[in-house]
Amino acid sequence: MKLPIVLIPHPHVRVDEQVLGGSPHVVGSRVPVRRLWAFFNSGASVERIFKRYPQLPAAKVLDALAFALDNQEVMEADLAREEEILTRAGHRPARKPVSIDQMELPFVEQTPPPRVPSRRRSKAP
Repeated sequence: MKLPIVLIPHPHVRVDEQVLGGSPHVVGSRVPVRRLWAFFNSGASVERIFKRYPQLPAAKVLDALAFALDNQEVMEADLAREEEILTRAGHRPARKPVSIDQMELPFVEQTPPPRVPSRRRSKAP
């Protein structure tokens, strides 16, 4: 299955039929953009992606995510192709991302625990 044409090229992303079967990948690595995109779409923060892929400079990660946003048709086709290949190989389908209603968000204000009044001992006269 051939991927759609890349509409908006990016400097840190290459598409080469000889590398990763033509999947868009980060220049200088074999990290497919679809992995970064899927990780980001599942709720991972950019900082977490930086930690998970320490070999990639921040500029390359951000450019790969921008590529994915600019070329969503390519990303959807690449993810579908990967899913098809895995299914044919007998792997179980990937887990779907958890709904946003079920995710605990780090910026949601938590209710602080109730304060327990401290007991002061009264001084004897």
